Amino acid sequence: MEGKRVVLVGGGIGGSHATYFLQKDVDLTLVDPKEYFEILWAELRSMVEPSFSCRSVIYHRDYFTDGKLVVSAAVDITETEVHTADGTVIPYDYCVICTGHTYNIPKSRQERLKLFEQDNEKIKAADSILIIGGGSTGVELAGELVVDFPHKKVTLVHKGSRLMETFGPKVSKKGLDWLKSKNVEVKMNQTVNLELAENGKYVTSTGETISADCHFVCIGKPSGSAWLKDTILKDKFDNKGRLMVEPNMRVKGHKNIFAIGDITDVPEMKQGYLAERHAAVVAKNIKLMIAGGDESKLSIYKPSPDIGLVSLGRKEGLLQLPYLTIGGCIPGYIKSGDMFVGKTRKQIGLRP
Repeated sequence: MEGKRVVLVGGGIGGSHATYFLQKDVDLTLVDPKEYFEILWAELRSMVEPSFSCRSVIYHRDYFTDGKLVVSAAVDITETEVHTADGTVIPYDYCVICTGHTYNIPKSRQERLKLFEQDNEKIKAADSILIIGGGSTGVELAGELVVDFPHKKVTLVHKGSRLMETFGPKVSKKGLDWLKSKNVEVKMNQTVNLELAENGKYVTSTGETISADCHFVCIGKPSGSAWLKDTILKDKFDNKGRLMVEPNMRVKGHKNIFAIGDITDVPEMKQGYLAERHAAVVAKNIKLMIAGGDESKLSIYKPSPDIGLVSLGRKEGLLQLPYLTIGGCIPGYIKSGDMFVGKTRKQIGLRP
């Protein structure tokens, strides 16, 4: 397929969707350090209900049936090739970078499922649990714990002055009020030095001691851009370490390199469903370019307003709209039951 070689780097939400959209029309290679795609917003449900992960952790080959899969991390990109850690060199006509954030998770799906089992055993064995980090992940984990294990003592420590700072203040307040109503002890403006933890005692930055049988760290993950810092794209980052892209999602200054998802500087909240939209735009544009279409007709991505959902256990949640914030069962009905797992699986051609 001359002129149709496409390399996708990163098999997260954006990469998996772009792979599915493109595989029938191009000579496609997916590069990812693991053999599976994980629906990350279902991770916390899988910790309290490990069987949930059987649907949310998906072999790449379940949805990617037409192309080459390289299970290795990308380490370099040139104008015409992607190089991987295992020594593979993959030529391309078009490249899509969707490496999002760096997660320390296993290469094999079975090992990933085992981790959920281990987390679940740790939770069940504990009478008291410490959550470090009060972003949406920390708040959602607290919600899962207090709903499924209401008799356990849950403490959440957050370094900021309000929870979930990527959302508006109304979401922060409603989330805090809900946690307090479930007897979660929330400590703001503090951090925890895990190196000082000993025998179930954790010391905060203010000198306070917290007793807990186990802990979970829910702080932001590093950007997945480190591998690009010494490549041809080293000068294409903004001051926050994100790849600068044009409205058509091409990396600035490059006609045949696109980027999607959290790694981009698109001015919007970084959320999975938006990476899906990026993927649709990029797939459409690559198909147009391969067909020799007019570049003036490349699709443009319009940044999304700040809309977001936070689950609070299995039946409640928080919904942020541009001019309205809703809490309770309506957001819970939208997200908290199935965590969008069935919907996401259908989007990549799988049974819900």
